[in-house]
Amino acid sequence: MDFPVTFEKIFVMPDRTEILNHEEALLKLNRIAYEIVENNLEHKEIVLLGIHERGCDMAGHLKSRIQEISKLKVHLGSIRINKSEPLQCLIEAGFDVKGKAVIVVDDVANSGRTALYAMRPLLETLPAKIQLAVLVDRRHKQFPVTSDFVGIQLSTDLHQEIIVERNREGQWSAYMR
Repeated sequence: MDFPVTFEKIFVMPDRTEILNHEEALLKLNRIAYEIVENNLEHKEIVLLGIHERGCDMAGHLKSRIQEISKLKVHLGSIRINKSEPLQCLIEAGFDVKGKAVIVVDDVANSGRTALYAMRPLLETLPAKIQLAVLVDRRHKQFPVTSDFVGIQLSTDLHQEIIVERNREGQWSAYMR
């Protein structure tokens, strides 16, 4: 018996529970792209900085989608955070972010720690504003960071892990284990 796929449907696998399949993840990412455009209409160009590594994949997808639906000029860069020394954060961008809207992109927002460390060096560059886009937001904030653009928000147990994957065919999925 076939059941219709809905956004509320969650599949349970032996070692993980699927939260978003590829089609659902794409719908969420496309909605985020539209929200980014709508919230940055006063700007002619924006900067997407993906947190290495899944955030970079998502930022690349968002850039393509934003360029399809708007006339915004989109710059793409990345942020590398040293997990053992998070204050050693490297922004890889071949352009100036001063006076531009910057959107930091990551796959999952857990405690807010990674986003906070990623934003810290951006403050020295004097952007017009800094926003945060995530596919999955967990609501377990230990730091005062709120996501501006969210695909799906979940209340989970602290011991549960959220994984966002992109397979070889470029298909997205998110699951909990």
